[in-house]
Amino acid sequence: ADDCNIFVKSELAANRVMQSVSVWLQRKLFLKVNAEKSKVVRPTNSLFLGFTYWKSKDGWKLRPASDRKKRLQDKIRVLTDTKLARATDLGHTFYIINQTVKGWINYYSISSMKTFMENTGSWLRHRVRRVIITQWKKPRTIMKNLLILNRLGGLGFSTERIRQIANTRLGKWRMTQLSGISRLISEKFLETPNKSRHRPALVNPLEYYLKKST
Repeated sequence: ADDCNIFVKSELAANRVMQSVSVWLQRKLFLKVNAEKSKVVRPTNSLFLGFTYWKSKDGWKLRPASDRKKRLQDKIRVLTDTKLARATDLGHTFYIINQTVKGWINYYSISSMKTFMENTGSWLRHRVRRVIITQWKKPRTIMKNLLILNRLGGLGFSTERIRQIANTRLGKWRMTQLSGISRLISEKFLETPNKSRHRPALVNPLEYYLKKST
């Protein structure tokens, strides 16, 4: 490995160790030390292979760096962009999202990120609901499909209530924030595969992370 962290108790000790290790690497092993990457920082300000550190009551722990979290969110934004998703098969969209999220979690599963995964899951499902509503396009189609979901889920919404939801003048993003939409296009519905439409189950980031980290 050509990357490593060295931890010491004080900044003075860090500068001394930095100097001695750099000299040893160059004079004894004839290796070139990257001056840009080699620096003295506090653990909370460090960036090592996409990870940084934070101190809990149980001691120091890893967590993904902020820019790595942003990269994941940016990828999800692209995959759930309504212009792209409108013309993309929903099963394929789910498949690519699952690959992206699972791959990211597989790499960062050794770190502490339960709250981030919980928030990301809620946000992801919100964006996916908007994709689904966008693909249904017309209020008449939205109402028809919501009625089916209402019947299959035994949710007890009245036909008039579903008609109001389907014909709302709110934009798609605000529409999917309605409690009725989140209950009809529920987390359970999204995480249940639809074999007839070749749609896999949508990954639950929090559940997947907890399974990988235990």
